[in-house]
Amino acid sequence: MAAEIESSYFVREIEKNDGCVLKLKQCYKGDVGCVVWDAAIVLAKYLETRGFHDPASGVNTWANKHVLELGAGTGVVGLMAAALGAHVTVTDLEDLQTLLEVNIQENKGRISCGSITAKVLKWGEDVSDFLPPPDYVLMADCIYYEQSVVPLVESLKKLSGPSTCIICCYEHRTVGINPKIEAQFFELLQKDFSWEAVPLENQDPEFCSPDIRILHIKRNA
Repeated sequence: MAAEIESSYFVREIEKNDGCVLKLKQCYKGDVGCVVWDAAIVLAKYLETRGFHDPASGVNTWANKHVLELGAGTGVVGLMAAALGAHVTVTDLEDLQTLLEVNIQENKGRISCGSITAKVLKWGEDVSDFLPPPDYVLMADCIYYEQSVVPLVESLKKLSGPSTCIICCYEHRTVGINPKIEAQFFELLQKDFSWEAVPLENQDPEFCSPDIRILHIKRNA
């Protein structure tokens, strides 16, 4: 039985700057959350950039910070934050909890100062289990389902305090309904939030792309 379960996964490895390797199991079968998307890797590696984490100077923004990841999928972004010292809750729908737990167990030996747990969070529903507001909300490629845009923004409003920083990474897609969904997301977002784009030169030099955008989003005062 164990061999049968194991054969349903294939592994993607993400190397941290210190040489430690995160191993992410992905599913051969399943919905969009079952694989590691490019935007998730770009965001995970962005967490290691010098503005956040510079061992040479002793800078580590993530140490002891409370971090919540939305739409975590395989959990790669949250695992990176935990490996950097944050206390992380990775969230997704019920059917992705098994994959999240598998990846947490696979990588727990690579997390020393931080911590990570997985919980169910359906956008638009009660968020009281995730309050008080975290220091950071992380989200990678969460802007793709038209029906989820409104509940996603509602959840961001409920989860964000005055000092919460939302880091949103997404692939800018120009085909089909994607531009409409993206426009709707930002139209709703601007009612309560402001944001600024992270220039490519401030991202990981290897894991970046003009098509993949990173935003820092803050709740309006």
